Amino acid sequence: MNEFIGIGKAKKMQEAIRPYLGQPGTAKQPEAGDERFIDVDRLIQIARRQAKLVVLFAAIGLLLGVTRLVFATYYYTAGTSVLIDDNLSRFAGDVSPAPANMESDKKIMSQVAILRSSSLAAKVVDRQQLYEKHEFVNPPLSVTQQIKGLAKMAMDVFAGKGTEMADADSLDARKGAAVAVLMENLRVEQQPQSFVIDLYYTSTDPTLSAQIANAYAEAYLSDKLDANFDASQRATVWLRARLTDLKDQSQEAALKVERYRTENGLTSAKGALLSEEQLSDISGQYILAQADSAKALALYNQYKAIVAAGQQTAVDNAATVSEQQGSTVIATLRARYLAVTKRAQEIEGRFGPEHPQAITLRREQDDIGRQIFLELKQMTESYRNQYEVAVSREASLKEGLSRITGQTSAANESLVQLKDLERNAEAISDLYKTYLTKYQETAQNQSFPISEARVISPASPPTEASSPKRTLTLGGSLMLGAIFGIGLGLWREIREGTFRLGDEFTTLGLKFLGYLPPIPGATRPSPDDERKLIANPDVETMRFAVKSGGTKFTETLRHAKIVTDTMLGSQNCKVIGVVSVLPGEGKTTIAANFATLVASSPAKVLMIDADLRRGSLTQGLGIRFETGWTEALAGTTKWQDTLVVDPQTGASLLATPRQVKVFNTSELISGPSMATLLEEARSMFDYIIVDLPPIGPVFDAKAFEPLADGFLLVSEWGATPRALLKSTLEQEPAIAAKLLGVVLNKADQEKLSTYGGLGSSEKLYSRYASYYLEHGEPIMKARGRRRRKARVHLSKEL
Repeated sequence: MNEFIGIGKAKKMQEAIRPYLGQPGTAKQPEAGDERFIDVDRLIQIARRQAKLVVLFAAIGLLLGVTRLVFATYYYTAGTSVLIDDNLSRFAGDVSPAPANMESDKKIMSQVAILRSSSLAAKVVDRQQLYEKHEFVNPPLSVTQQIKGLAKMAMDVFAGKGTEMADADSLDARKGAAVAVLMENLRVEQQPQSFVIDLYYTSTDPTLSAQIANAYAEAYLSDKLDANFDASQRATVWLRARLTDLKDQSQEAALKVERYRTENGLTSAKGALLSEEQLSDISGQYILAQADSAKALALYNQYKAIVAAGQQTAVDNAATVSEQQGSTVIATLRARYLAVTKRAQEIEGRFGPEHPQAITLRREQDDIGRQIFLELKQMTESYRNQYEVAVSREASLKEGLSRITGQTSAANESLVQLKDLERNAEAISDLYKTYLTKYQETAQNQSFPISEARVISPASPPTEASSPKRTLTLGGSLMLGAIFGIGLGLWREIREGTFRLGDEFTTLGLKFLGYLPPIPGATRPSPDDERKLIANPDVETMRFAVKSGGTKFTETLRHAKIVTDTMLGSQNCKVIGVVSVLPGEGKTTIAANFATLVASSPAKVLMIDADLRRGSLTQGLGIRFETGWTEALAGTTKWQDTLVVDPQTGASLLATPRQVKVFNTSELISGPSMATLLEEARSMFDYIIVDLPPIGPVFDAKAFEPLADGFLLVSEWGATPRALLKSTLEQEPAIAAKLLGVVLNKADQEKLSTYGGLGSSEKLYSRYASYYLEHGEPIMKARGRRRRKARVHLSKEL
């Protein structure tokens, strides 16, 4: 790069591409509130990555469901509905009032308990003779029931329980077994907010299940009729005996009343005692006499006051008296008195008071006044006589009342006892009438074969099995398999600890240089096949970047070269170490391709195979050599004499002989001889690419760090553990400080899109693919063809 731009331009380019290279700590941090939201895009990515796993387990679950349906025992459930209707008893008696909600619930639950009772089940067994039907007593068991039975038997054996069984041929044992089977397969439920009870029976035979359900309903109705009849019969017998006792008690109580009345002379007329009637009459008369006396006294006092006031006052009050008493004499005298008074006033007004006629009229006026006064005096005397008569009558009635009251008091003491006897007799008589009525009603109810329940929906043989449900079983199996697959997929995602995206390196403060797809035809060697592949190296893989210039692989390495030139632009020769954390991540292949790509720029490139323990670079390039550069470090020859030139790319190589075992490798590549070699090589080459051993297993890369200008880190896609890389860089801060960037090798371009976020470059890789060509064809098509050729070639070599 220094051939085309100067140091100043290199710094400007470094600043320009810095946003694309990434800086430590520049990764986007989640906002404070991001954790409250679900990352839908991430969930979609996980679903795409684990879709095959989920589909696989869903298919396994579906297969298990089909297997269960094939080998399962099918059960059929028939049901009937019974209505608890109190109105049905209206023919036998009065309709009962509607019970409260709580009482009705208790009543329904009581009927449910009756339907579930063993006594009713025993009646059904006897009527249908179910104990004689082998298919009922010993139905075929499902696989689950067989497993439970075997487990129970095993537990009984280990627990030391006796295995003695009752005589299976006895009638009671067979009936007991039939009752147990019947109750186990019976289900009784109340329909919500109603008086309807649903009764279901499950059996392997649909006809038998309907038959038993209907028989159960009939047995329940018969049981209610029998119960009503038995209760009525017991009540009738008890009421009959009770009525006999009550009749005798009622007669005895009535005789006691009559004897007591006769003995104490408590004769009555019209329902009451004679003394009581006399006392009532005299009391009424005495009250009237008191009223008459008071009235006579009032009139007497009124007239006495008028007469005592004088003649003139009597004349003035004559009008009032006449109106109150209706006296015609006083009214006539009063009218004459007023007429004379008026005539006298007219004469006096015309002729004067001394006129003879006026004097005559005044005399007549006085005479009429005296007549009125005398009349009032006579009336006063008359009222006095009336008052005296009323007082005398009142005293007489009072004396009679006192006499009658004494007689009545004596009779009342006996009357209290009489009334107590009458009440006792009346109570016994009423109780006798009540029991007689109840006895007649109970005796009548025995002739009514009516119960408070009826069947509203008889059972019919079911056409489909109730268990297992085909749709439910298949759907549940499919869902459970999918759920298990989802759980396993989530577990894999949670356990995912390798690098899949370039952004994951930026969180560690590393520059991400790009993805390197697998080289077509190259395979990752296993430890067992490693020696075979080294004996037959694929030299095309080591020079793939030069021969396939338009591929994504080559473009990523070009990007790495630009970054290297930008960050190390001030140096004439750049010593770059290619390292990885673990073996097998492809660092040797990347080092060879990077060196050959730089050599084609053109530039003078020296490759040093510093992995002295394995020599993979030397073997991979397939270049023949006489002596290795380790001999030059030992001082037996000059390093220039060990140089080998690649005839295809022009790059030079310091090879390592495979057969030589070197154990003090860190001392060799970090000693004075190595420093001298690099110092001399800097004057001859523009780039020195050093293939170093992995950082994890050996100390060589750390020992070489002072001699290197920078390091290129190779990480394998989906294989390099994040924790290991992080801890390694933390333990080797000197190497971390000189890291130029990281390339993610062997990245599966098809799966890569499932890890990229919405709008990321990984997500849009399919749109970039048309720009990556290989021999004039799109890379994806060419890759498949080259992969097939590589397989054929590898099979021939093996």
